[in-house]
Amino acid sequence: SCKKDDAGIPVLTTLAVTEITETTAKSGGNITSDGGATITARGLCWSPGSTPTISDYKTTDGIGVGIFESSIVGLSAHTTYYVRAYATNSYGTGYGSTISFTTQVDSANTFTDTRDNNMYKFVTIGNQVWMAENLKYLPSVVGPVTGSKTTPYYYVYDYDGTSVNGAKATFNYTIYGVLYNWPAAMNGAASSTANPSGVQGVCPAGWHLPSQAEWTQLIDYLGGANVAGGKLKETGTAHWISPNTGATNETGFTALPGGHCGSGAFHDLGACGCFCCSTESEDFPVLDPVRYMYINYMYSNAYVGGSDDKESGVSVRCVKD
Repeated sequence: SCKKDDAGIPVLTTLAVTEITETTAKSGGNITSDGGATITARGLCWSPGSTPTISDYKTTDGIGVGIFESSIVGLSAHTTYYVRAYATNSYGTGYGSTISFTTQVDSANTFTDTRDNNMYKFVTIGNQVWMAENLKYLPSVVGPVTGSKTTPYYYVYDYDGTSVNGAKATFNYTIYGVLYNWPAAMNGAASSTANPSGVQGVCPAGWHLPSQAEWTQLIDYLGGANVAGGKLKETGTAHWISPNTGATNETGFTALPGGHCGSGAFHDLGACGCFCCSTESEDFPVLDPVRYMYINYMYSNAYVGGSDDKESGVSVRCVKD
């Protein structure tokens, strides 16, 4: 929140968040000082990131000092948001304190993983039903220097420890879920090129890891590789690096840039979404590589194929059986 000695910047507080539904909420602000210059804009700003600003989603609710109320719309169900009031004058923009809230569950489009009681949104795209969040199942955790092409390992971005509870307490776990190497994702299953893959892998009961053919089906349904990435990506720059080219999220898939783990380090959080595929690659068989689906902040395309190491930790999205 703003300090009164910020010369010229408005001073204000954020009102409590009320009337929370699956897609809307109400809040507001109380501007106690205009900082010596007329308030020309005021309202709420919010985002899934922990420090919303007026470059994120916002309302515009009049001018001047005093109390104002705002309605927040267009939210996603079962999602945590951060909101704070703002006020702008000729000196700049002041903010109230940040308040977090979680929207109501859309029970028709969620399921619970009984292994750990994590709840997930899902979305129907064409003839497929996809998880609309990255998988968070975390039976154990290691730091990035531990890796293997044959032993299952689980990672949480920027976490360098072995405490599952510690890893689950991090912001990155909450937003981006878990990164799985190939043995962890496959859970002992053999490579599959089938559609559907038939590989449950690390997915909950009733769900499975997508094969290259299943990712390709999704991309083709969305109009091809050149545009599919934009239709899958979460909009805005709360998580994706700007410019997040082409992002519309018109599918509701809400692809996130969870990065990946490999070569003893974490890479590309905010820049790329790397998603597991149940299919081994025929390219460079001496390297024993596997296929992945990639989406990047710079492009609107979605690329399935490529070849990456089985040691790499990547995100998992499951498909309904």
